[in-house]
Amino acid sequence: MSDINFNKCTVCDSRHLHYAFNIKDHRLVRCDECCLMLINPQPSSEILGKIDSNEHLSLSGKKYGIDHVSDLKKATAESYLDVLLAGNDVSSCSLLEIGCGNGDFLNRAAARGLKVTGVDSSPYACIAARSKLEPGQGEIIQCEIDELSLELNGEFDYVVFCDLLQHMRSPRIFLQTVFSLLKPNGSILCVVPTLDSWSAKLFKTNWVEFKLEHLTCFNTKNLCSLLFQEKFSEIKHFPAKETLSIDHIIGHFSKHHVPIWLSFMAFIRFALPKKILRKPFALAASSVCMIAKKKSRGNNAKLSVIMPAYNEASTIKAGIDKVLNKSLHEIDIELIIVESNSKDGTREIVQQYTDHTRVTVIFEDEAKGKGYAVRSGFQAATGDFILIQDADDEYDIEDYDALIEPLRDGREAFVLGVRHGGGGGAWKMRQFTDQPFHAFILNLGHLFFTLLVNIFYGVWLRDPFTMYKVFRRSCIDGMHFESNRFDFDYELLIKLMR
Repeated sequence: MSDINFNKCTVCDSRHLHYAFNIKDHRLVRCDECCLMLINPQPSSEILGKIDSNEHLSLSGKKYGIDHVSDLKKATAESYLDVLLAGNDVSSCSLLEIGCGNGDFLNRAAARGLKVTGVDSSPYACIAARSKLEPGQGEIIQCEIDELSLELNGEFDYVVFCDLLQHMRSPRIFLQTVFSLLKPNGSILCVVPTLDSWSAKLFKTNWVEFKLEHLTCFNTKNLCSLLFQEKFSEIKHFPAKETLSIDHIIGHFSKHHVPIWLSFMAFIRFALPKKILRKPFALAASSVCMIAKKKSRGNNAKLSVIMPAYNEASTIKAGIDKVLNKSLHEIDIELIIVESNSKDGTREIVQQYTDHTRVTVIFEDEAKGKGYAVRSGFQAATGDFILIQDADDEYDIEDYDALIEPLRDGREAFVLGVRHGGGGGAWKMRQFTDQPFHAFILNLGHLFFTLLVNIFYGVWLRDPFTMYKVFRRSCIDGMHFESNRFDFDYELLIKLMR
């Protein structure tokens, strides 16, 4: 079989692929749109099969080394399981590991009471994996993943694939197969090397993960987008901490021939005692860990619009009606109104909507600030996306379509609106015809603080403090917000960017 050539990105379908550098006489290209990197043309299955065979042969006859690596992998598996299971009762749950290798992850999962299934294409790996399971704990299947999916559709509470996605010719098709294997609300754990890891930035073209069998190189953003596009929800990611040892790291660098470090590593191995070389430690080096849940493909996405309201009697009814009358393609809208005990009749107007099927009203006993109100709205939001909407009817509801499109398509996780575009728009952010000096000071402050944000966070934003901030709800999972007043806009923006 000859090399396989792609004329577009395997994640975003962009045709803007440009050469980056060579890996063993194969071109690595970068997508201009999503920053994915992939080998193109891709090596044939015959070439990749020889690489896999060499990996197995390199371990033969080194029993002490195999046992040491196995212990490290089991310790890593324990840390991944802690995050994936998060204290849930798993006594009746099933777990599938795709690419189970020698079975170290399955061994630890079975020890926690999970019924496990492993699949691997290597007969040698399957034999080793079976030897690590007690009778009745599970089964090991030797086959390709596309053969497995038809047999076990919808069977598993958890599907795990570590250091596998980068080997797939079509990551999208692979994730579709994984989706079909999960039960409703089932979870995945995916670990994959990422281009935005510190090791990738440090070693650049000498990064150990740039190798021929790694057909695709992701960053965290395009991987999140790919999972979102394939209908996974509640996507969470964090640096993947592996349990390693100095000896294991040296062996890894030697095997993958990282020339700049080989002499230094050889000196370290010679200078340090074996006890220190083999001492395990946790390190987040090259990979990201993704956890996500299966979402029903048949349901529309949902947008949660959060509207803080305080003394807005003259405008709030028009604002509410505009939101409720707005329709978006394949997206349902829920409105969450947080009323802060207004004194001008706003509360009485809001009370008229308490029985509306798409409206949730939160009545506060006292006004504690816009930030506090929005935070209360976050707790009630059930949508896939969150949008913050002022109650003063200043913003154009028809902008929703443009704001939501990058989120719905999975290209972005966070979108900011711009109040004024082009032609000196930033200077016209605040206009008071009867108070020109006041307007001048406000516009000057806007430019100053926008410049600070752009410099400190390496972005190029024109209107970072706009009310229209739209983002995936999963972006704020686990975030803690403290600001109660208008400084909340700064806190939300900065924490989402970070």
